[in-house]
Amino acid sequence: MADKPAVAGGKPLREELLPQVKPSIKEDDKQAVKQVLDHDILKDGPVVKEFEQKFARYVGARYAYAVSSGPAGIHIALMAAAVGHMEEVITSALVHPSTPTAIKHQGGMQTFADIDPQTYNMDPQELRKAMSLRTVAVMPVHFAGRPCDMEAIADIAQENQVEVIEDASHALGAEFKGKKIGSISPLTVFSFDGPQGVYTGEGGMVVTDSEELHAWLSVFGSGGIVTERERLLRSKEPWHFEMQDRGFYYRMNEMQAALGLRQLGRADWFLTRRREIAEIYNHAFAGMQQFFTPAAFNDGKHAWYYYIITLRPENLKATRLEIYNALRAENIGVGVQHMPAFMHPYFKWVGHPDICNLEGSLAPKAEGLYDIFLSLPLFPAMSRQDADDVVEAIYKVMTYYAV
Repeated sequence: MADKPAVAGGKPLREELLPQVKPSIKEDDKQAVKQVLDHDILKDGPVVKEFEQKFARYVGARYAYAVSSGPAGIHIALMAAAVGHMEEVITSALVHPSTPTAIKHQGGMQTFADIDPQTYNMDPQELRKAMSLRTVAVMPVHFAGRPCDMEAIADIAQENQVEVIEDASHALGAEFKGKKIGSISPLTVFSFDGPQGVYTGEGGMVVTDSEELHAWLSVFGSGGIVTERERLLRSKEPWHFEMQDRGFYYRMNEMQAALGLRQLGRADWFLTRRREIAEIYNHAFAGMQQFFTPAAFNDGKHAWYYYIITLRPENLKATRLEIYNALRAENIGVGVQHMPAFMHPYFKWVGHPDICNLEGSLAPKAEGLYDIFLSLPLFPAMSRQDADDVVEAIYKVMTYYAV
């Protein structure tokens, strides 16, 4: 009975659930937020500006603009890139639905390029095939923290004279060929809603090297309002402000920024811990026949936002759901990130509103991968014992269900 999984009558490996992700909040994080609350300025204050400056330096960009969420950052990045009505933005099929939804909010058309199953990222060859005369921007997604092939993507974008906006929600600290993500493309968007990295509950950052793009970001993210004297068109009186364009109130507040600043100070440690845990998994699972581990990445540094295994159905006598339930019964908090965006009902409805259905698959490789992958627990506060428990549970369950 000791070797049997809990779902088959054995004893669970852990008494309490090990979550898939968990925030790392320390006492000084709480004190930083409290200090803001003890003052009168809760928005548009000095803490947000300091966070922007330090974040820009961290990723190697000239400017950073702090927003209330990652999707808000995607939206104003699209606005700054001048994506217009019914203009096409190509993004990865394997992406959280908030990214293509931002494209819809901007009035654009989302198109999904299929992925490379080895990397989980947009396949440059699929991107090339997806290009059309309507395409105005490309939005690669660094899925699970593994950088995309930005060299190939930039070449294709340049050939077609389109903008590149990186969705780096998973990729803070990652590098591609010696360059940090955030220092490569005209616009890059980060998210702070994932407890594995810099965490502000919600929140995000758009970075750029362009003074002009940064100026537009500040307009679009502040309700279209301009207050700087030198940019006012009608009057220069000290009380005067102007709405100069369409915008949204997407600005990050001082409490979020205070927490973000403290978290940013530990960003390298967060990154190191995630890499250490990933290396434990890589070493322990080498040679396992029931699943594939993430493919090696030799062109830079992986951020390891998620650790994803790809099941090999031919070597298992259980479905992905059964494996998931068996690991959960051992109190190991596995998950699935993400269902390809085009599979959500909304995107089917907007694709064919008369029949609410799509014929065939928009991205068969992404859809096929989604059916067989699982995410293992991975967050900086995990102990070595936690990681060892994950390894033991994986061996226990996979051995039991092995063909």
